[in-house]
Amino acid sequence: VQLVESGGGLVQAGGSLRLSCAASGRSFSSYTMGWFRQAPGREREFVAAISWSGGITFYADSVKGRFTISRDNAKNTVYLQMNSLKPEDTAVYYCAAGGRLKNPRPVDYDYWGQGTQVTVSS
Repeated sequence: VQLVESGGGLVQAGGSLRLSCAASGRSFSSYTMGWFRQAPGREREFVAAISWSGGITFYADSVKGRFTISRDNAKNTVYLQMNSLKPEDTAVYYCAAGGRLKNPRPVDYDYWGQGTQVTVSS
């Protein structure tokens, strides 16, 4: 599975962005998908994950109520809608496939995109 993220950029605090992750490969609809982020000088951390059907989602406490993960298996794409953005959300955001849903670590995922930068100004 190859993953390509898009949709990052610069936004003011309180604003919104929607990230997309386009996947290639026939097995996309069978994979749990996740979003992680990594800020400068910090470890990569879990943001959100969604089951293969889209019926089950999990979020890090820091983004719960502000971010929404979704997927469209017909388009081989997973999304991360980010609202009420804060400066502390600034990071490179990575899409990942093939891991577990609840509180996963980066090592739990098999496939990764190259990342997209999100910068939130105060």
